Amino acid sequence: MPADQTRPKPPRPRLRVLRQVVRDGRNTVPAVLLALAATAATLTVPLVVRRVVNGFTEHRSVTGSVMLMTTLALFGAVAAALSSFLLARAGESMVLTVRQRVVAHALRLPLPGARRLGAGELVARVTSDSAQLRSVVDIGVTQLPMATLTVTATLVIMGLLDWVLLLIVLGTFSVAGLAIAVFVKGIRHSTAAQQEAIGELAQRFTSALGALATVKACRAEAQVTDAIGDDATSAAGSAVSAARRQAFVTPIMGLGQQLALIGVVLGSGARLASGALSVAGFAAFLLYLLQLIAPLTLVANGVSRLQLGFAAQSRIEDVLAEETEDAVSSPQGQGDGKTEGEARAAGSAPEGNAEAGGAAVEFEQVVFSHDGERRAADALSFAVPRHGVTALVGPSGAGKTTALDLIERFLVPGGGAVRVLGRDTRRWPLHDLRAQVAYLDQAFTLLEGTVRENLLLGRATPVADDALWAALTAVGLDDAIIRLPQGLGSTVGRADDLSGGQRQRLALARVLLTDASVVLLDEPTSQLDSINENRLRDVIERLSRDRAVVVVAHRISTVRQAHHIVVLDEGRCLDTGTHDELLDRCGTYAELVRGQRLGLRVTAGV
Repeated sequence: MPADQTRPKPPRPRLRVLRQVVRDGRNTVPAVLLALAATAATLTVPLVVRRVVNGFTEHRSVTGSVMLMTTLALFGAVAAALSSFLLARAGESMVLTVRQRVVAHALRLPLPGARRLGAGELVARVTSDSAQLRSVVDIGVTQLPMATLTVTATLVIMGLLDWVLLLIVLGTFSVAGLAIAVFVKGIRHSTAAQQEAIGELAQRFTSALGALATVKACRAEAQVTDAIGDDATSAAGSAVSAARRQAFVTPIMGLGQQLALIGVVLGSGARLASGALSVAGFAAFLLYLLQLIAPLTLVANGVSRLQLGFAAQSRIEDVLAEETEDAVSSPQGQGDGKTEGEARAAGSAPEGNAEAGGAAVEFEQVVFSHDGERRAADALSFAVPRHGVTALVGPSGAGKTTALDLIERFLVPGGGAVRVLGRDTRRWPLHDLRAQVAYLDQAFTLLEGTVRENLLLGRATPVADDALWAALTAVGLDDAIIRLPQGLGSTVGRADDLSGGQRQRLALARVLLTDASVVLLDEPTSQLDSINENRLRDVIERLSRDRAVVVVAHRISTVRQAHHIVVLDEGRCLDTGTHDELLDRCGTYAELVRGQRLGLRVTAGV
């Protein structure tokens, strides 16, 4: 039974952005208190103005009231500024946490899942989508609550000043609110589409930069620019759609204020004439009406801006909902049904221990297909001895690289079992499995970082520079690294980048520094000249004395060095043996040798 049928699907993860920010009491509590203080100061100023007006009409000194009014205004401004800063700090702390969480999760995704999502899309989640979460914090924690509080308090005070004029205000703003609701309704859809388009843009642009040399060689700059431009156009169209709806919010609210002001002016005549409203009260009411537009507009705009944050939050949650490699349970009958983390928590150390004796790697009736297409492994069975060099050979598409990916558990078989050092790969904790298996891929991948960082990639303990230089010397790269401006401290990947062959040898030197029992090399000689190829064969021979070295090889010169050869075709193992044995009895292997045309001695009529 497949692993995903042995347990219920985990619940969709929730970021709970507001809850996380509120928990940051060091910043959030002072920010909220300062926002409350600023709101209180703002609400008090019109009442002080009423005192000033009464003072003028009664010929009393207004100096104290003016000073109080000025102090309240200044205090409100300073408190609002400090609150905004503290909230921004809390928001950036939240964004940092989300970014770290998404990066950690993305790097633990299975390779097929990460490739399906795309590098550009994942980058967009970490950059633009995470940044959009700030709108949830800025609006949701203080601005929207404080604006709502301000509106409510203002309306209450206006009702105390004159309830008839308040009804006029409520009537006009209710009509404006209904109109705004129509426009806000579609903003979340537009912003979600905008973020999706930005993700597609990032994905295509990332891919183009990765293939920049090919783009230039094919003179395809204009073609690729047009394709990226289409994604940019789509993003712009979605942004314009959201902006079109957003553009009506403030003008409609302003129109509501104007209509309310006209209604209040007309209605105040009768109220003033009847004595129900004083001139000072009317002045205070007008000030509250003028102040009301700002928080009302903030509420309307805040609701629409929250849609942008919620759309970004949903996209980030989509990534976090993807299962990581170590979240997949072992298939029934193959393991104990625990994830890697559960096994470690339960103290399941024996699951990661290699069994004595037997093969270093063993495939038993392994079945695997990519996205339901033709099987890359079809009842595949073969074994790799604990020591020596084993070469995997076969025509293109035979399943050689897939076999290496299955050994590393980049891929999980759909049937059968892959055993490393006597244990099913699905029963090893991933960290322990990959500590036992060193891997050099076809792209001889390096990270953008220093030479030293690339050599020590994944190591938890320091290594002396003498050991690093010894590894570089073994692959013939020491002279090239010495010539770099900062030697081991030089950054690889930008101005001081290495050639293809040099990058390959640097990746091989990294393998030399590991303590892995199994070494996987995917076509390690693809960009080496004859001198460095001979040096590589010497390194492989040295590694094979006490380790199992599995080499995917296309050069017969590499194959002939192998102690054991496995011939693959269409995901099946056709035969195993030595070079001479396979020339005698395996037609596919003999045809591969003949196709090399390297002047080798060919026997058995080949």
